[in-house]
Order: sequence, then C-alpha cells, then structure tokens
Amino acid sequence: MNKAAKLPLFCDSLFEYKRNRSRSVKVGKISIGGDEPIRLQSMTTTNTLDSEATAAQCIRIATAGADLVRITTQGRREAVNLEDIKRSICARGFDIPLSADVHFNPNAALLAAERVEKVRINPGNFADGAKMFRNVELNDEEYAAELAEIEARLLPLLEICKRRGTALRIGANHGSLSDRIMSRYGDTPIGMVESCMEYLRMCRRHGFEDIVLSIKSSNTRVMVHTVRLLVSAMKAENMDYPLHLGVTEAGGAEDGRIKSAVGIGALLADGIGDTIRVSLTEEPEEEIPVARRLRDMFVKRAGHPVIKPVENFTYSPFEYHARESHKVGIFGGVQTAAVVADLRGGIETEVSAIQCEAVICDKPLERLPQGYERLLQIVPVESNDGLAGSYLWPLYRIDEFRSVSDVKGPFVLEMEYGDLEGAVVDRLRKEKDCVILLGTKNINGVAEQRAFFLAMQAMGLSHPVIIHRRYEEKGLADLQIEAAADMGMLLLDGYGDAVSLSAPAVGFASLVDLLFGILQASRVRFSKTEYISCPGCGRTLFDLQTTSLKVRQRTSHLKGLKIAVMGCIVNGIGEMADADYGYVGAGPGKVSLYRNRELVSRALPEEEAVDRLVELIKESGDWVDAE
Repeated sequence: MNKAAKLPLFCDSLFEYKRNRSRSVKVGKISIGGDEPIRLQSMTTTNTLDSEATAAQCIRIATAGADLVRITTQGRREAVNLEDIKRSICARGFDIPLSADVHFNPNAALLAAERVEKVRINPGNFADGAKMFRNVELNDEEYAAELAEIEARLLPLLEICKRRGTALRIGANHGSLSDRIMSRYGDTPIGMVESCMEYLRMCRRHGFEDIVLSIKSSNTRVMVHTVRLLVSAMKAENMDYPLHLGVTEAGGAEDGRIKSAVGIGALLADGIGDTIRVSLTEEPEEEIPVARRLRDMFVKRAGHPVIKPVENFTYSPFEYHARESHKVGIFGGVQTAAVVADLRGGIETEVSAIQCEAVICDKPLERLPQGYERLLQIVPVESNDGLAGSYLWPLYRIDEFRSVSDVKGPFVLEMEYGDLEGAVVDRLRKEKDCVILLGTKNINGVAEQRAFFLAMQAMGLSHPVIIHRRYEEKGLADLQIEAAADMGMLLLDGYGDAVSLSAPAVGFASLVDLLFGILQASRVRFSKTEYISCPGCGRTLFDLQTTSLKVRQRTSHLKGLKIAVMGCIVNGIGEMADADYGYVGAGPGKVSLYRNRELVSRALPEEEAVDRLVELIKESGDWVDAE
C-alpha cells in the first residue's frame, strides 16, 4: 500500500459532511453528478427478449421512484431489442433513461449504445474474455501491448457514444477482475482501482468524458476501502467522474438491507456517491425505498453542528486495521466485539436467537431470559444499591465521573466527543479499568464518533469503547437501515470493541439480532450463516428468489459458513472467492455446485440442486443438525 499512502485524502474533510465534487454526466433526461441529487436505480430481472415483461418491470421500478433502469444485455439480439423495450415504455407514458448492462460482448455494447442512454461495460471482461483464474506472466512491454489491444476494441464504442450522446459506465466487480489484472496486482484494492483507471486513461486520450464509475464487491470492507482508493487515485490524476455505489450480492430480507446500508452508508457518510443501487434478492422495485432511505438520511446532514477537527492522528482508509485497546472484562484487547442491548426506559428482556453479552438497564434485572445467567448488567451507579460483582458494573455519566474522585472498577463511563478534554483525559490516563460508552447527539454522529477515536489515538488512550446510538420512534425496518449505516463505517475502519443500540420502539430480541447483523455485515463478528446472494437479472435461468429462500431454510442454522447463491457466472465464481459453498446457475434449469471455488457438480437439474448442496456440506464435515 505504499502507493496508496501517497495519495490525497478521499474526501474533503473527515469532520464535516460535504458532497464529493464530481462532474455532471448527462444520461437522457437526467444528469448524474455535479450539483444533481443522488440518483436511484435498479436493474430488471426479466428476459430482455420479452419486451412487454421488461417494459412493465421498468415502469414498476420507475413508479417506485427510480431515476434510471439497467437492463441485462447479453448479446446482439438483446441489444437490438432494447429499442423495442424503449418504444413500449414510451407508449405507456414513461420516459425513464435506460442503461444496457454488457459483459463479454463488445459488439453488444456497440449496438446498445445506438439505442439507450447509457451502457455499462466491465473492464474485467469487456476485452479480456471470461475469467479463467490463469496466472498470466507479462513483462511491461507485453502488458502495454495488451492494453493497446483493449484500447483498439474500446475506441469504436467511444466513437458511437460521442456521436449519440450515450453515457458510459465503467463498472469493475471484485468477482470479475481479469486474469491479466489478477496476475499483476492480485486480488487487491489496487488491482480493482487500476482496472478502472486503465480504461479512464484510454477514454481521456480520445476525448470522451461522459463516464460514471463503479467498483463493487459482496465484501463490504473491500467495497468501501476500494471506492475510497479510487476517489483518491482519480484526484491524483485530476479526474472527477461521478460514482455509482452498491454492494453486490447483498442477499434479501433484513440481511441484504443491513449489508447494503453498511457498505453504501460508509461512503455516503463522507459525501461519496452520485447514484446508488441496493442489490436485493427480491423484486427490483423493492430496492428503491431502501436506496431512498439511505440517500435521504445523509443529505440531511449538510450544515451539521461543527465537529472539532483532530490534529496529529494516523488513519488507514484503504485497508483494515483494528484499533488496539486494552482488556477490561469482556471488552477490548483481542476479544471478539461484544453486543450490548440498551434496555433503559423499561424494555423487557426476552429469549433471542443469539445471546448478547451485556445489557444497560435502569436497575438490576429481577429475572433473566433462559441461558442468560452470565449476562453482564451495566446499571447507573445511583441505582445499583451498592451491589457489585463480576456480572454487575456501575455506569457513570460524565458529570458523575468528574465529581467523584474515587471510582472502583471495572466501570462504564458514558460520554461524547466533546467531553474528551482536560481533567477527563488526565483521569482516563490513570483509570485503566474503564470502558467508554460512546454516544453522540450530533446529526452527523458517525463523523463525531470517528473524531473521538482519532482523538483517543492521538492522546495515546487505549480504553475499550462501546459504540452507542439512540434512535427515537424508529420502526425496525428504518432502524435496520439507519443503525447499520451509522455504525458500519466505524466498524469497517477497525473502531469499536462493542456495539449498543437504544430504540424504545423495538423489542429486545429484534435489537440483539440487529446488532449481531451489523457486526456480521461489517465483517467484524460472524454469528450465523452468511449468504452471498445476487439479485438476479436476465442472465438468471432459474427461480433465484425461491431457490435462495429454500437454501436459507435448509442451512440457516449452520454457524459461520458462507454460502453463495448466484444467478450466473459473470460474478459468481469470483464473488465466491471466500465462500465455503457456491450454488451457481449453469444454464436453463441447471445449477453447478462449488466448494471453496472448486467445481464439484456440474449442471445439476434445478430441482435436485438444493438437496445435493446439503449432501455436499454433510460430506465435507460442515453440517450440524438443527437444535
């Protein structure tokens, strides 16, 4: 990462919310970037040769609030049929811009550019062909010759786009980097960024600037760090192209929403992103309300109360480094991040699917849910009636901490960034048996809490920190999105020894499940099966939504496994790089099964594939029966 260390900061400020400056790119009747609002989009799942079904789905997506719809364009026939789809949409009184999604087929891109407002190409397979996982040894001269060949194949597309006013999206995916890039740079953020930058330089040489960029991954940590690196790399070469954000193969239901909010939210928080797509294994119009919620929660943060900048800190925005903290009880050190439910205000405990390690409550609990005998209770110091013990810790507010000279640990101190000064810092240097419950009232709370961690690092303080957020009157659906977006960035950057939520409108079990979900989506703690599941598109030749549900029903009790359910091979094999098992579409009604990227069963009938997947997991020794 030496090269990355010399790049400019990826955002204007770590302490003030500002939209990242980008050029405006016209896409039909709308523009992306510049002073335009963050645009929302989705992608069709219909057969692109079925004009009526595709047009109808486009209209449903537009009616849900999308500004742009992307359509799978596998080949020449599909590219030509975009014209008929466009005509059908217009005949029904709609005029939404369309984007053709092209992989492996430059000729399809040429035909599509004549017919729709935007074309997406993937630098991993536009001219390099299908991913074969081959090691391609090229010296500098041979590498330059390969790039020259790619440029020659790209030029006809650029000429059509310039003539027709068609925008181009250069969209790199973690799962489909070319063998050429993989051989030179490895499966790294720098490799992903360079795959985009190569194409950008070609476009610039030929005077084409109507470009939108994206770098996506199903791994939120990779996605966020790589997009930041791309922004910094563009700044270093005086480029300012708008960015499309998304977490690929996020899955469905609450897991997909939480994972998308963690990744997309971490970038929107720093003003990065000009258009977003939330990829859910659901009907595409269901993606739009989630994307809108994410966009709106960050746009409202402009003009927030001033956050005092931190001086003399170090920060690693392009790769993960866990903050070093010392151990206090169950918190800090090298221990797994803990889950702390805030029950203040009278929330009742109940049995949850996964057990949390601690609760914050108004007074010691009279009864505990079954299995919670070792639950740590954090109780306000004035309410614990002198009780003490390994499972009962006092909670001090900052004013109480200032007024009391003798504090016996371990204890928890509730404070905010503004409290980290003067006498409090001096006390903390002496009080090592303290865990900090970090809250915020700033509307840009994620930036204020980041400032707290940076300030602690600058001051040499290593106390464990519980990241705490409070949300009033939030239903579970909104809470899942907002809490994941607010906490995700901190966790992805290695901050936090525990997470805690206060949400009086949400019950105990839902609160605990959400906190574990945020930790898993942020790749900090894996407590259940992780599903890498694509949203489907015109390349999907089996019932992806029903199949994904069947796979979940059969395997959700397994702990710590990663299972990929992919519609096709465009990103399937690549995104399965760290999956334990893969279920990938291989043809009409046919599925191939993988174990650690190794093909185990080819082109199984769809109706047999889920049973065979379960058998494969059992044969490999990873199966346990549900309790």
